[in-house]
Amino acid sequence: MNRTWPRYVLQVAFYAAFAAFVGLLAPGPSYRHLEPHLATIKLSIRHAGQPVGDCRERTAEEMAQLPPNMRAPQICPQERSPLELVLLLNGELTVSETLPPRGLRRDGRASMYRRLSVPAGTVRVDVKLKNDVRVDGFQYESSAVVSLRPAEVLVIDFDEAAKAFVFSRPVERPGVRAG
Repeated sequence: MNRTWPRYVLQVAFYAAFAAFVGLLAPGPSYRHLEPHLATIKLSIRHAGQPVGDCRERTAEEMAQLPPNMRAPQICPQERSPLELVLLLNGELTVSETLPPRGLRRDGRASMYRRLSVPAGTVRVDVKLKNDVRVDGFQYESSAVVSLRPAEVLVIDFDEAAKAFVFSRPVERPGVRAG
């Protein structure tokens, strides 16, 4: 007599129960990425601040103490200035951050990414960036008035080549219809 048939019957029953359990949970809970009345602003920056100090000439005594292969006439600081970033939405301060430079010698780029959910509609966006501790005020400022529909995304990025903020056009999320 074959003794394996009860094992197969139990195995089929177990798989059927598991499939029924998964089937019950499959339609819920529903996931909503963003509330229907909201839009998204993404702020992204990756930038190297200016050096914290000016280069200086080495004295003759300093040059004499150095090995011949290290006798550069100038000493320049490697450390970079931290970035100060400000974002105002409709005149209200939304983001105010000081971004330290990366690296062991604090000589790398500072970076930041923020994702903000805002009510859909017309928004005035002001962005300011200071990248030099030796200068008062912000070196880069940009403003835009943007009309955002529900579920749209506005990306604000800093273009190092152009030395300016870039406001992307609002892009509709794939699979989400704006009302």
